[in-house]
Amino acid sequence: MSDHTTHHSDDHDHGLAHVMPIPIMIGTFLALLFFTGLTVFIADQDLGEIDIFIALAIATLKAGLVATYFMHLRWDKPFNILMFLFCFGFVALFIGIALLDSNEYQPAIEAYYNATTEIVETP
Repeated sequence: MSDHTTHHSDDHDHGLAHVMPIPIMIGTFLALLFFTGLTVFIADQDLGEIDIFIALAIATLKAGLVATYFMHLRWDKPFNILMFLFCFGFVALFIGIALLDSNEYQPAIEAYYNATTEIVETP
């Protein structure tokens, strides 16, 4: 007959969820509001090709704040936070490079638009 004893780990509590202190929640919320305002401000500026990377960096930072504090990754293993932020950074980089490539097709899009919107005069 096998012994069905349970093994308790010291590094993981299976009780209630982690209780977040109110000042941390308010601070995180205010940081998210600040970065949202910064995103709106940056959207009005003409920074050339770098503006998409700035917007994606701010979005990645906001996602990191949400995951770290609201999803309680801060109190989990540091490797999980690192992997989460690395994945968001990779997605931001991928989207940024894909959007930069769209400039290569802009002349063809404009030529097609101009060819299809010409007014045909009737005799």
